[in-house]
Amino acid sequence: MKDKLPFSSYFVIGVMLFALFFGAGNLIFPAQLGQYAGTNIWPAVVGFLITGVGLPFVGILAMGFSGSRNLEELASRIHPVYAIFFTSMLYLTIGPLFAAPRTGTVAYNVGIAPFVSDGFQQGGLLLFSLLFFAVTIWLSLNPAKLVDNVGKILAPGIVVLLAILLTMVIVKPMGSIQSPQDAYASGGFIQGFLEGYNTMDALASLVFGIIVINVIRSMGVKSTRGVLSATARSGAVAITLLGVIYVGIAYLGGTSTETFGLFATGGPVLSSAASYYFGTLGSVMLAIVITLACLTTSIGLVTACAEYFHTLLPKVSYKKFVWFFSAFTFVIANFGLANIITYSVPVLMFLYPLAIVLMILTFLSPLFNHSRFVYVSATVVTFIISVIDGLKSLCDSLGINYFGWLQQIVSFYEQFLPLYNQGLGWFFPALIVIALTGTIVRVQRLSLVEA
Repeated sequence: MKDKLPFSSYFVIGVMLFALFFGAGNLIFPAQLGQYAGTNIWPAVVGFLITGVGLPFVGILAMGFSGSRNLEELASRIHPVYAIFFTSMLYLTIGPLFAAPRTGTVAYNVGIAPFVSDGFQQGGLLLFSLLFFAVTIWLSLNPAKLVDNVGKILAPGIVVLLAILLTMVIVKPMGSIQSPQDAYASGGFIQGFLEGYNTMDALASLVFGIIVINVIRSMGVKSTRGVLSATARSGAVAITLLGVIYVGIAYLGGTSTETFGLFATGGPVLSSAASYYFGTLGSVMLAIVITLACLTTSIGLVTACAEYFHTLLPKVSYKKFVWFFSAFTFVIANFGLANIITYSVPVLMFLYPLAIVLMILTFLSPLFNHSRFVYVSATVVTFIISVIDGLKSLCDSLGINYFGWLQQIVSFYEQFLPLYNQGLGWFFPALIVIALTGTIVRVQRLSLVEA
């Protein structure tokens, strides 16, 4: 048994993890942030990096630290029923509801839409997504080394292509950075922090963490401390690559506004920049690479969801789940990228606090002897606040007034919860409950020992 691996192993695992994380959202959201943050770009980027890079890193470490075999086992520390609910919600969010449809729409927006006339955009998306998700079904039903090999080639390919594009942006910016827009004008950092939720990488880290840990164990590292150390070093490689790319794409977005104006989503930003610097050839190369990258991500997400729900409902075959999730994803994709992003925000405002609190509890768990009382108390308090945040965000997304009862609760939260208007009203209540219930458990334990 060994506790250390050579740096080359950490690097290989880190690049693998980067490839798992790097999907559609990693391209469009920093580009959109750059456009809308304007001169407030750097505070916004810092906030984005905390949730878009920092939290996924913490999520991977939490899985390594917990020693759990999977997310459902970790979440069952709260309750087995809650574990199924939370894990299912997480898989559906990073799968057929939002992240998987986004792979098709981003591939279309970045790669195909620039070559399609304005009058045929909806029809173009329909035809493209039909082909895109048909290939997803075919390769998900016949998982072969082809997908893995394509992914291994594409990850470095995307990095090289983006590196060339970002170098051009630095050497010859498209324009000057403009004034901040919307919420970025008053709070760049907080808005960037919340924008990082949209990558969904912190949620995905609770699934991907197990993949990394299994690879590390297969290399001979068996002790909990050794696995955690190797996970941290490998994760550091992945988040460094992600962080550098995020900063570069955000800067690209910031410099593009003067030349192209503001786009509704970040997709057209990259295709416009590629065309600006390299003409049609640049757009075609970007289209091919992005489409294939999004395809491998789509296959990975559909496969992961089908495998999980097959274990949950073994009477329904893996193949039936692949067909169902792919068909459902195809329908959602045709609502368009802007709508997918709009409707994902309320779900993320609900799920992210629960995921972050689970990570915090995982690290603090030895201090309160893994007591279910602490896990349940902190989760219930977080749930009560985050479910209201989700409903509030849904009303904001739809542009409708809050329901009477919802307005009363929101007003109460705004008055008494610190950072509530910044989307972090759950943070201090959760910490206070963990501290109080943890102290109670420790005092009770000491009393039993003395007795």
